[in-house]
Amino acid sequence: MAKILIVDDHPLMREGLNELFAAEPDLEVCGEADSSAGALKAIELLGPEVVVLDLTLGSDDGVALVGTLRQRWPALPILVLSMHDEAVYGERLLAMGVRGYVMKQEASQVILTALRKVIAGEHYVSAALAGRLYARMTRTRDASQPTDALTQREREVLRQIARGQSTQDIAVVLGMSAKTVDSHRRNMREKLGLTSAADLVRYAVQWASEGDAPSRGP
Repeated sequence: MAKILIVDDHPLMREGLNELFAAEPDLEVCGEADSSAGALKAIELLGPEVVVLDLTLGSDDGVALVGTLRQRWPALPILVLSMHDEAVYGERLLAMGVRGYVMKQEASQVILTALRKVIAGEHYVSAALAGRLYARMTRTRDASQPTDALTQREREVLRQIARGQSTQDIAVVLGMSAKTVDSHRRNMREKLGLTSAADLVRYAVQWASEGDAPSRGP
């Protein structure tokens, strides 16, 4: 049986979760807490295998508590069960290491499914949040594609351009002819969708300062 610690400042909510989990043969509530301090003490004393946490804990900051839990018990799974819209907190908390995020108004079966996934080492988010995360990942991947098209030699030339080196300087530094450097410049402008030498210089400076490819454009 998985030992669960419930952290919520509403007695009725804790009572409801207790009844929900008690009816399941693989779940056991080992303790409750209604504050950040209470949660930390309970974890130390009871050693739960998963924490079901509400973000609203009176005057305490539930997000800050998540940060503390991740620092002190990085392997302890956390399922956030909150009234706050997942669009506001979901992505942030998942980035902090929370295993799952469920809105309180979800059906009991959804809460149980989420909890079991978290206990099993998986993640649980709603279909809407999963879609937003996928869209963000896709945008990030696409943003990095322009420089992915460059060869290693073209990247070396781009780095020298960012340093303010002229064609002749680059030729000396990289041991190639000025004609070859000019050829690399033309190829890079075409691959990056840039129209002029000045555009390439601006792109190179931004790329070097950010450590990644900036968006294309003049």
